[in-house]
Amino acid sequence: MEIKNVFENNKTWIKEKLSIDPNYFQKLSEGQQPTILYIGCSDSRVTAEELMGVAPGEVFVHRNIANLVIGVDVNAMAVLHYAVDHLQVKHIVLCGHYFCGGVKAAMQAQDLGVLNPWLRNIRDVYRLHQKELDAIADENSRYNRLIELNVQEQCINLIKTATVQKAIKKRGLQVHGWVFDMASGKLIDLQIDFKKILSKIMEIYDLGE
Repeated sequence: MEIKNVFENNKTWIKEKLSIDPNYFQKLSEGQQPTILYIGCSDSRVTAEELMGVAPGEVFVHRNIANLVIGVDVNAMAVLHYAVDHLQVKHIVLCGHYFCGGVKAAMQAQDLGVLNPWLRNIRDVYRLHQKELDAIADENSRYNRLIELNVQEQCINLIKTATVQKAIKKRGLQVHGWVFDMASGKLIDLQIDFKKILSKIMEIYDLGE
């Protein structure tokens, strides 16, 4: 992709939108009312709006390497606070994807510089589930299971926050753990049993009202 082509693509996009609705951009400029906060991976192959088939304004998006939710990540916490408390989203989707380079890099024995402290969080996920993961002989299957477990743990990290706990109690905010299979194009709901998982840990993480 040449940079100069981007502006030509933009002109084509504008014409297409205006041909359908002459007031499209005026409406777009009037504000947003998304019902979903999507937290996903920065991978260039995983574009949130396209894979969900939604239009601009329908989903509030935050992406980072390996779709991590880390309590000291001010950027992620600011996005979470704004989406939940100000935009009043009804759902938070935490979406990973199979064959995630960030997850694979985290498990390789090499110095990745500034990425080391970030990807160490994935090693912590492996440590929590080491018995299950070590029992998987096929390397690709093991990495993809780690990707699923990483989604689960990041969802739990979301629920540990006061912002999400309050919204769940006050207005029924829902958290979902998904995986995108780029080999088939399918979105997969992992059907995580949060109630069962959290029953064991919320005594520690419950922040009250």
